[in-house]
Amino acid sequence: MALRGLLRVGEVCIRVMDMKKARRHYDEIMGLHEVMEKDGKVYFKCWDEHDHHSIILSPSDRAGMDYFAFKVSSDDVLTDLAPKIEKFGLKVKHIEAGVYPKSGRRLEFVLPTGHTMQLYAEKEQIGNTMPTLNPGVTPDDGVVRGCHINRVDHILLGGQYIQESARLFMEVFDFDLSERFVDHESQTPLAMFLTCTTKPHDIAFVLQPEQNKYHHTSFWLESAHEVVKAADRIGKYRVPVDVGPNRHGITRGATIYFFDPSGNRCEVFAEGYVHYPDTPTLTWDTTDGGHATFSQDNVMRESFLSVLT
Repeated sequence: MALRGLLRVGEVCIRVMDMKKARRHYDEIMGLHEVMEKDGKVYFKCWDEHDHHSIILSPSDRAGMDYFAFKVSSDDVLTDLAPKIEKFGLKVKHIEAGVYPKSGRRLEFVLPTGHTMQLYAEKEQIGNTMPTLNPGVTPDDGVVRGCHINRVDHILLGGQYIQESARLFMEVFDFDLSERFVDHESQTPLAMFLTCTTKPHDIAFVLQPEQNKYHHTSFWLESAHEVVKAADRIGKYRVPVDVGPNRHGITRGATIYFFDPSGNRCEVFAEGYVHYPDTPTLTWDTTDGGHATFSQDNVMRESFLSVLT
């Protein structure tokens, strides 16, 4: 399937309250690669990402997310999308190339859920340590380390107007609504999962009483076995765990949720199903909420729905 204008989550800027502890968490324990420090912010990439960085740690007195950004397929996509976003009713800020390090020009706007989102087409590529001619199948020793994370997979965000944010992604950005979790009696959507690829989701929204809440960034592993091995490592270093190892009913992904030293939730995620444009939207409701969220023990965790930064 040909990817549409938006390709993937390309950048997440996470607020941290203790940079030394945060660096150790994302670098030494999780295994991301630090690539740059500038103006107090620390930039990381996952080993199998070619772009310069995907995770930014920003020093702050509170946890949460400053912004997230999707990479798009070309600069023409930015030109095409700007008036469509404004027609939807959102004010678009145009950011010149170079304002954000290693990056081309950007569009910035605030979602109905209160989150700051950016779009960009260009970012310096530094590769994954393997050549592009006869690259082989595995990098040198030491490149894959920590939790064996390959790349950023998706993000989950919380706010009041999740249906409006989902509508933006479907009507303007051409995403599919892959799954939804609804209240059995009112049919009100409690969570909505959207994809622009063949993955179960690239972004999701969960209904919250407060705007602009950050649930987690998810990092992709190659198998459920790798998730269990990551759990061993998380336990070894006494990282606080929310849930897991387990499997979601929604998305079918193998998962473990854990927290960074500032209280921001992280996820390692593997497997899940393949989504195509003709795959029907799957609906779960609160009569089966335990299986929808965590299908191996069928227990819906209160913390999973209420602890956001």
